[in-house]
Amino acid sequence: MRDARLDRLADVLVRYSTRVKPGDWVVIASESVGYPLVEATFEAVLRAGGHPEWLVRSETLDELMLAEGSAEQIARLSPVSELVMDRVDVRIAFWADVNTRFLGAIDPKRVAARDASRRPLRKRFMERAAQGDVRWCGTLYPTEAAAQDAGMSLRAYADFVFRSGLLHEADPVAAWKAVKERQQRVCDFLQDKKELRFRVPATEHHDGTDLTVNVDPSKSVWINCAGEENFPDGEVFTGPQGVEGHVNYTYPAVYNGNEVEGVRLAFQGGRVVDASARKGEAFLIEMLDQDQGARSLGEIAIGTNYGITEFSKNTLFDEKIGGTFHAAVGSGYPESGSHNESGLHWDMVCELRERNGEPGGTIEADGEVFHRNGRFTDPSFPGPN
Repeated sequence: MRDARLDRLADVLVRYSTRVKPGDWVVIASESVGYPLVEATFEAVLRAGGHPEWLVRSETLDELMLAEGSAEQIARLSPVSELVMDRVDVRIAFWADVNTRFLGAIDPKRVAARDASRRPLRKRFMERAAQGDVRWCGTLYPTEAAAQDAGMSLRAYADFVFRSGLLHEADPVAAWKAVKERQQRVCDFLQDKKELRFRVPATEHHDGTDLTVNVDPSKSVWINCAGEENFPDGEVFTGPQGVEGHVNYTYPAVYNGNEVEGVRLAFQGGRVVDASARKGEAFLIEMLDQDQGARSLGEIAIGTNYGITEFSKNTLFDEKIGGTFHAAVGSGYPESGSHNESGLHWDMVCELRERNGEPGGTIEADGEVFHRNGRFTDPSFPGPN
């Protein structure tokens, strides 16, 4: 018998996140280890009148391709993937990792080449999403591998995952609608602002963060993320029009099975002009050099989920931590006003809370501090319960 919380999650994904309607072609993408959630979602799609299809993914086959494939084979775009990106009505994807580090030993150049080749697929899918032609959502199926990364047992990690998604609430859909309402106040406040400045004092470990981001309201649109494309959720973001300064990321940046620690990025003229890391620097540079758009900022965001309090080495959760901000190098979302294109989209998280003796930070909007030490100054905005 499968965990009843998977049925609650599937119901939210189908009825709220992607709003499946009769006749929709719905692709469910997952590793086979996530089958219990695939089955629950398949059933929920059928109840909604959609046409579900399971697209099986495989870590071992991905690794084989990158380890043994020729340059031509790695760069080839699958006709199946092209069809799905161009025609599907709804795409629901599960991160169901057997080994979160399965690409850790692969040459970063080959990973970068694979990502760069997929750029047309990413661009097409983002264009369709911006136009409302496709609905999508990604979530996580708890596995031993993800639990180990988070330093938890599988049982404790599953509890963490499902509580982060508000599945313990009597009506999770109503709970997410309430989250959306509070976050919309933040979006409304920021929408007429021209510039954000993120500052964290220097310490003996790093030279702090002082990042100024152009969010020209005639071009940038603030997006309210409340469980409709990521699940769980809890952030507001926009497409930057320019960025200057530097940022020292508090937490390790994890991408394609590689963990990069102590990332420092310096921006000038909207692009990364200097990048360094204490661990994994070669991988960081390889990803940033994969194409023209990889060194530009595609997203700037503020985490608003105060139910997620600790770093778990999974971006889906870590970028949502209430009291942090994150920025993504690489591609941006057209609906947010970003026109940056890249095979890369790498979110990195910076702490703004006072933690472990380290000072907190501030966010200013047109010179006004509205976020201090990890909390919004307006009590009507999201905050700890």
